[in-house]
Amino acid sequence: MTEDIIKSFLFEIERVLTPSGYLFLWVDKFHLCEGISSWFKEDSKMEIVDLITWNKMKMGMGYRTRRKSEYLFVIQKAPKLAKATWTIHNIPDVWEEKVNKTHAHSKPLGLQKILIEAVTNEGDLVIDPAAGGYSVLQACLETNRLFIGADIETEED
Repeated sequence: MTEDIIKSFLFEIERVLTPSGYLFLWVDKFHLCEGISSWFKEDSKMEIVDLITWNKMKMGMGYRTRRKSEYLFVIQKAPKLAKATWTIHNIPDVWEEKVNKTHAHSKPLGLQKILIEAVTNEGDLVIDPAAGGYSVLQACLETNRLFIGADIETEED
C-alpha cells in the first residue's frame, strides 16, 4: 500500500471513528524507526497511545537482521481515555504467537481477539478496511462482534 493510500485511509478512519475509539495499525520495523507522524494531518484528533510488539516466533527476511517481530501502534481518537475505554488490563506489550500463514500478511488471531474484547462489547461493529486474509473477521466471529471489511487489489496482486 502506498503512503498516499495509507494517508487517505487514516483520514477517513478518523472521520468515522467514534470519540475515544481505537485504531490498531500494523507497521514494519522500517516505519517504526522512520515514524508515521507524517501520515496524519496536522489537526488530527488521533494520537498514538501504545505500542505492541508481536514476536512471530519464527525468523523472517531482512536486509541486515532477520525479522522476528512486527509492531502494532495503538491509536486513539480524542478524547484520550484509558480506563473508560480499555477493559482488559493484562495484555502484554510483547505478544508471542505463531500463526499459520493463510495470507501474505497474516496476523495473530489471539492478539486480535483480546484487543477486540478490550475495546468493544459483544454486538459492537469492528471495521477492517485493509482486511487481507480476513483474520479480524474470524476474531469477530469468535468474540460475537459484527464485522465490516474490505481490501484493495492492485495490479501486483
